[in-house]
Amino acid sequence: MNRRNFLLSSLGPLLGAYRAAAQSAPAMRIRQVDTVYWKSRQAASWQPHWTWVRLHAGNGLVGIGETYPRNPVEAAAIHAGVAPVLLKRDPRDIDRIWLDLYRAFDYQVSGGAEMRALSAVDLALWDLLGKSLGAPVYRLLGGRSNPRVRLYNTCFPYKYDFNREPERIMQELIETRGIRAIKIWPFDGAATRNRGQYITQQDIDQALVPVRKLRDAFGSQIDILMEFHSHWDLASAIRIAKSLEPYQPMWLEDMLLPGNFHQYRQLAEATPLPLTISERMAGRMQFAQLLEARAAKYVMFDVCWCGGISEGRKISTMAEAYQLPIAPHTAGGPLLFYATTHLTTASTNVAIQESCQVFYERDWKEFLVDPVAPQDGFISAPETPGFGMEVKPEIWQHPAAVTQSTKA
Repeated sequence: MNRRNFLLSSLGPLLGAYRAAAQSAPAMRIRQVDTVYWKSRQAASWQPHWTWVRLHAGNGLVGIGETYPRNPVEAAAIHAGVAPVLLKRDPRDIDRIWLDLYRAFDYQVSGGAEMRALSAVDLALWDLLGKSLGAPVYRLLGGRSNPRVRLYNTCFPYKYDFNREPERIMQELIETRGIRAIKIWPFDGAATRNRGQYITQQDIDQALVPVRKLRDAFGSQIDILMEFHSHWDLASAIRIAKSLEPYQPMWLEDMLLPGNFHQYRQLAEATPLPLTISERMAGRMQFAQLLEARAAKYVMFDVCWCGGISEGRKISTMAEAYQLPIAPHTAGGPLLFYATTHLTTASTNVAIQESCQVFYERDWKEFLVDPVAPQDGFISAPETPGFGMEVKPEIWQHPAAVTQSTKA
């Protein structure tokens, strides 16, 4: 048996644990599938860009899932391709449902809206299972490995521009939240100007300004994480990496397009800086190829895109077999952050997790009941059943919400 097959087959005990938890839950049937989304970020004051899925069981419980960012497309995929498979099914059979949907989507070239729809449904199934058992989801995933999970901040537009005042962002986060890790993407401007085809020394010098400001202000007391949004070719990526080596960032994230595993290996061999790959990938098969390339030092995935909690857990286990840490992506909707926190709470190979100051300080308060927020640089999973995310009741009747239901 080769290493890849061994890794995939080693997930058997994990699946057994899932099934044992599911079988102890009360019998249920899915009676209704809802999708709720907003047509644009301007449709509500909190800038929604996600689709929520609600699975109604016959016993009155409702599980919530989420994906993003192509809301009408994802909602259509759920009602056309997912709901017919789900209705009247027992929602405890999470792995069987996942595989049935994945095999159906594979005939349509698995990925894109179908995989995002599957991710949302998987999250809703886990939320429903936790609620039916009266347990937080992390307990069903193996228990509390990490009472608290370390966070970094992704600098979405909020109070200050990270290109001009990154030190003000970092200082505020240290003082108010205890967060000492910050992710910025100052090379994106050059990528836009040059269409990702080349980079000049002037471009590099300009992009290094916020990096230098952070190091000058905080020295080694903080971690700097560099995001590249897959904009660059191999030659440019190597040149950029070399320019960053004196500043010792924690990682270089998604410098190349995902799937170029041999090129990523060349990049890894050209710099001692760790590479992080990739929130854009979906399914354990792609991640198996990534791990075999021996390029990533941190494994990143997004549970709203990769296949849900079920697939995120399996990817984490595969990474652990290579003695690699995970660092999940959460720059999406609120349930993404909640669900990821349950997964990282249960996982034993977590380096750090993403957070966005603008979300927990401004947006989430408008539509969630008592939303989670960092303390002392860490986050803890809610102890309430399911994922513990409670949407204010009036939000489901929001005048701009687009709601569609499919019933058994």
